[in-house]
Amino acid sequence: MLTGKHLIAGDWVAGGKQFSNAPARGETQTFSAGTPADVDAAVRAAEEAFWSYGYSSRADRAAFLNAIADEIEQRGAAITRIGAAETGLPEARLDGERGRTTGQLRLFASHILYGAYLDQRHDKALPDRSPLPRPDIRLMQRPIGPVAVFGASNFPLAFSTAGGDTASALAAGCPVVVKGHPAHPGTGEIVAQAIDAAIRATSQHPGVFSLIQSDGIEVGEALVTHELIRAVGFTGSFRAGRALFDLCSGRDQPIPFFGELGSVNPMFLLPEAVAARGDTIAKGWAASLTMGAGQFCTNPGIAILVDGPEADGFSRAATDALSTTGPQTMLTDGIAKAYRNGRDRVAGSQGVRQLLTSTCDLRQATPYLFETSGADWLGNKALGDEVFGPLGLIVRVSGVDEMLAVARSLEGQLTCTLHLDEGDTAMARRLMPIVERKAGRLLVNGYPTGVEVCDAMVHGGPYPASTNFGATSVGTMAIRRFLRPVSYQNMPESLLPEDLQG
Repeated sequence: MLTGKHLIAGDWVAGGKQFSNAPARGETQTFSAGTPADVDAAVRAAEEAFWSYGYSSRADRAAFLNAIADEIEQRGAAITRIGAAETGLPEARLDGERGRTTGQLRLFASHILYGAYLDQRHDKALPDRSPLPRPDIRLMQRPIGPVAVFGASNFPLAFSTAGGDTASALAAGCPVVVKGHPAHPGTGEIVAQAIDAAIRATSQHPGVFSLIQSDGIEVGEALVTHELIRAVGFTGSFRAGRALFDLCSGRDQPIPFFGELGSVNPMFLLPEAVAARGDTIAKGWAASLTMGAGQFCTNPGIAILVDGPEADGFSRAATDALSTTGPQTMLTDGIAKAYRNGRDRVAGSQGVRQLLTSTCDLRQATPYLFETSGADWLGNKALGDEVFGPLGLIVRVSGVDEMLAVARSLEGQLTCTLHLDEGDTAMARRLMPIVERKAGRLLVNGYPTGVEVCDAMVHGGPYPASTNFGATSVGTMAIRRFLRPVSYQNMPESLLPEDLQG
């Protein structure tokens, strides 16, 4: 079923250079490596498609999104098979992620049909107002133009070719050019085949979607700097995301870069909750920390609690729970190497004690657990850097004031969690103003892995969790990233967008 080619404006195109994937199991496969010329062809086709797709009806776009979901479901078995081989993820996880991917597409189809996202406003003319009359002014959100999307390593479906960035951009009326992730190019191609089939079935302009495969940086740089690209959606590492963000900002015409770059997702364990159910919290943390080999952007890597006998019990329970977790396959050899490097960095930090030792073998990850004091945390900013994988750090603070100081020291996060009982309410109230400024999603008595796709979800946060704190990459509000408000003053109804007429 695989061609190893790019999908550019309806054509499957091969290139001169090639690269191979590195599957967790099975044989390698070869794919064409894109070039700046491929990027230019795809983006110019997207710009041409925008003149029709950007002005299409909400009903037509909804039908297109639903058709993509249908085509993905028809290829479900093939997607799971190659996705599991490329990434090492369990088939059950990929089946669930495929359901989330098609669910996102259908959710955005329903969302745009409802129409509230258009934020329509109308200030009627006041010709007799003194001292000056008021003109008739209408407002509506309009699509911005071609969007670049970068596939994510840890979600080969829900954050990649037809993931949330693509779904929300297409829902808004923006053609999309995807730079496929080299960790799972085969998975990306099959999903692109589904989108291609949906384009043909619903008679869309072929430039509405393109996929360019690449294992280097040249394609990504060409994509974000292309003069016709109007925004970028990205989920990935801080280093790569910051480099692309700087390129977007440095353009002659700067564009928004909606990057989700990482987070340690701290948990604050308040005294009454730890005393009442510390063991239970520790077991839940261990399960969340090791889910998917810890390769979630919402992985809760830091647990902060007051030092004392209850903290001793929590540490023992967490160590015991993590010690039963066996090796898990990481997404790529590079991610596994970065995990080991992160482990060494934490282990070598002053004041850090290792509670659980294990052995990582090549692409297989095992959990690690470390412990430090609040004072040592505050003295070493690097302890707040994300380690992508199942590594946990317990921070023992001297009391409520030091817990507040640790909270204030945090950089921007995707999530912050409070574990509390009723007797912890006063302490929680002191924490809330701080953590509210630090994260996009706040949880109580839960674990942040598992991001609900719904209207009220925010998956984003202050930098460096994301590059735009007012945006989300999950949930229906994600569509706002690819829209801009336009006012129409004294406009004849015949010239207004169809949604403003009548």
